[in-house]
Amino acid sequence: MRVLVVEDQTALADSVARVLRREGMAVDVAYDGTTALERTAVLDYDVVVLDRDLPGVHGDDVCRTLVAGESSSRVLMLTASGTVAERVEGLGLGADDYLPKPFAYAELVARIRAVARRTRPAAPPVLMHGDLRLDPAQRIATRAGARLALSPKEFAVLEHLLTGQGRVVSAEELLDRVWDEAADPFTTTVKATINRLRAKLGAPPLIVTVARAGYRI
Repeated sequence: MRVLVVEDQTALADSVARVLRREGMAVDVAYDGTTALERTAVLDYDVVVLDRDLPGVHGDDVCRTLVAGESSSRVLMLTASGTVAERVEGLGLGADDYLPKPFAYAELVARIRAVARRTRPAAPPVLMHGDLRLDPAQRIATRAGARLALSPKEFAVLEHLLTGQGRVVSAEELLDRVWDEAADPFTTTVKATINRLRAKLGAPPLIVTVARAGYRI
C-alpha cells in the first residue's frame, strides 16, 4: 500500500511515517500543501493522510483538488479540532474519513486500512488463497494453519499479490506500491523478497513468475 503523509509538524509526520513503514506500507511525506499536490499529481496513492491546517496550500484545498481531479486516492483527514461541525465539514469536502488529534497510532493504522479497502474493487479484510490466509489488520499470515514469520516487506508483497486475485503484478508495480520514493528502480530487492517469500511459503509453490511480465498468485 502506498501512503502519502501530509503534515507540517515534521516530528509528527516523521513519527507517523515510521509507524506505517513498520506496518509494511510504502510511505512518502510532504510537509506542506504545495508539495502534497506535486506528489499526488505524479503518483497514485492508495491513501493520503492529510492535515487540514497546512502552510502554503490549505489542507481543505488539497482535498478539493484531489476530489475534483477524480483521484482514486482515499483521503483520511487529520485536524486538531474534533468537534462535530469540523468533522462534518471535513467529510463534506470529500474526505473518506476524519481523525482528530491527538490520536492513537493503532487507530490511525486501522483507519488507513479501512479506507484503503474502499478502493475498486474492494479488498476483503482477510485475504485467502487455498490454505493460505492473510489478515492485514492483525498482521498474521498462516499456511495450513501454521503461522508464517514474514518481514514487513514480505508481508506487504504477499498482501499486494493476493489483492490482485491472480492478476500478473510487475516488479515495477511492487516496487511502487510496497517500497517508497527512496527505492532504487534498478534494484533486485523485489526479486530477493519474492525468493524469501517462496522459501517461507513452502510447497506446493504459490507464487508464479510470468516471464518478462512479473508475478502472480
